[in-house]
Amino acid sequence: MNLDFSDDQKFLKEEARKFLEKENALARNRNVLENESHIDEELWKKIVALGWTGIRIPEEYGGLGLGHLELCVIAEELGRFLAPVPFSSSVYLFTEALIIYGSDEIKKELLPQLISGDAIGTIAVTEEFFAPIAENINVTCNNGKINGKKIAVPDAGIATHVIVVAKSNKGVSLNIVDLTSEGVSVEHQENIDESRGHFSITFDNVDSQLLGDAVSGWDLYETLINQAAVLFSYEQIGGSQAALDMAVNYAKERYAFGRPIGSYQAIKHKLADMYIALTLAKSNCYYAAWALSTNSSDLASASATARVSSTKAFQLCSKENIQTHGGNGFTWEYDCHMFYRRSKLLSLNLGSLSNWREKLVTSLEQSNIN
Repeated sequence: MNLDFSDDQKFLKEEARKFLEKENALARNRNVLENESHIDEELWKKIVALGWTGIRIPEEYGGLGLGHLELCVIAEELGRFLAPVPFSSSVYLFTEALIIYGSDEIKKELLPQLISGDAIGTIAVTEEFFAPIAENINVTCNNGKINGKKIAVPDAGIATHVIVVAKSNKGVSLNIVDLTSEGVSVEHQENIDESRGHFSITFDNVDSQLLGDAVSGWDLYETLINQAAVLFSYEQIGGSQAALDMAVNYAKERYAFGRPIGSYQAIKHKLADMYIALTLAKSNCYYAAWALSTNSSDLASASATARVSSTKAFQLCSKENIQTHGGNGFTWEYDCHMFYRRSKLLSLNLGSLSNWREKLVTSLEQSNIN
């Protein structure tokens, strides 16, 4: 079993890092927060021009036809710089759902638009302030018409299309809705990280296209988020590494009582704890990436393990980065708060830490039964 990336994938990772560093992606994140714009349109256009939105899309639809591992290395670098773009919503979730479940007609219609940036996608699942389950889905789809309200939909204010998890008398289904359609109302909802804006969407008898089948939509959604969880985990370890690097560099440069603060045991222990949590998360993410790329039967447990460890690592690293910076860490002028914001937001995307712990236990129990 090879848990390392190939030379080509490492090269892609390095080039992505150089690009995002050159484009001052972290500074762009701050600018988005200050202007409450939810996206840096210029950076998004440049990412689209590089072809990142088509990494997983087959060549027959105009994409690059690459694999999940290439997407993992891009996700890590986007997380490192907190890039204020709708990449996770549109690529990890919407595009991937179309690739897996879409008919050839839907693929021909939407995949080229997603590559060119003419379309941006997202997914709408949550309806109440607790983890959604199939039995609690109240948004309906009858005769192709969607009715009801979804909340906390990421990037819905800038998206053109959304996959709606809805129920009918047949079961739960996934349904594609054009957000420019009549009867769609989108409203902003405040959250801790406005560089990744969240919105509520109300549907009033809105036309939709079925994705997959009308019966097993919840199982399709679970499969989708098991895959997406690996990519979100890579964003988290990218952010964790950046927060750790910030803390280490500050500890070397900041002096107290004539010595670098990094020479004091209390700071050393903080940095060591951050490093250990991140290293554990990286190892779990490597295994999850392998499971994803090989369509392993271990994917459910591997993605849950990666998700739990990367969430804990990012939360710890972002928090201790603030503490290492002392009073400066709590100011708007330092970048620490941006990593803390993103860590809190990502810890809830696709479900909370406790949800993924439960998924891990369930998947391991199922593996033992089989």
